Amino acid sequence: MASPKKKLQGLVAATITPMTEHGEINFSVIGQYVDYLVEVQGVKNIFVNGTTGEGLSLSISERCQVAEEWVTKGRNKLDQIVIHVGALSLKESQELAQHAAKIGADGIAVIAPFFLKPWNKDNLINFLKEVAAAAPALPFYYYHIPALTGVKIRAEELLDGIQDKIPTFQGLKFSDTDLLDFGQCVDQNHQRQFAFLFGVDEFCIQRFINFVVKLELKVAKNQRAGTTNYPFPHW
Repeated sequence: MASPKKKLQGLVAATITPMTEHGEINFSVIGQYVDYLVEVQGVKNIFVNGTTGEGLSLSISERCQVAEEWVTKGRNKLDQIVIHVGALSLKESQELAQHAAKIGADGIAVIAPFFLKPWNKDNLINFLKEVAAAAPALPFYYYHIPALTGVKIRAEELLDGIQDKIPTFQGLKFSDTDLLDFGQCVDQNHQRQFAFLFGVDEFCIQRFINFVVKLELKVAKNQRAGTTNYPFPHW
């Protein structure tokens, strides 16, 4: 069974695809991008050719070139490079998966096909299984983003018994605001070493803002009461 060098966890940067003013991919920037992530942001895991990288707007050739450049420039600098290989065509998805394995990627991820959509869990798993089988040495991740795919199959339902069908399955990128579904994914699979990545950045930011506002209100209340007790650790 494929397994990552270590569990994919912590911050994983969904990389943009840099472009020139003429709409061509600016490969010369990717090396600088790697250094910025590692040296400035302290991020050593990346997710390439996903939604943020506009992978589905690129040609297959461009996606391969972008993936290869990230793997080349990230060698000995990045911990894990996961390549999104989802496509409407099963054969194209398999081609991208095989290419990711060939260039030395650390994992592949796939979204649900969204033109002729799978109508139940078994249909979706069969599609994912065919893609995963094209790169049997790589850890496989499902990219759950129903707002864009229109595929409403709950992630918690999909994960039930998935490793029996896809032995290389290692986790989930969850880009949906249904926290009940996400929580059930984590709770019901806590004994497995799956990676669960939450991908709705805007949701996280809003939650953080709400937390900070509540924190400030509580501090102000304490100050009015003449106390100096902070509701959080401070250094």
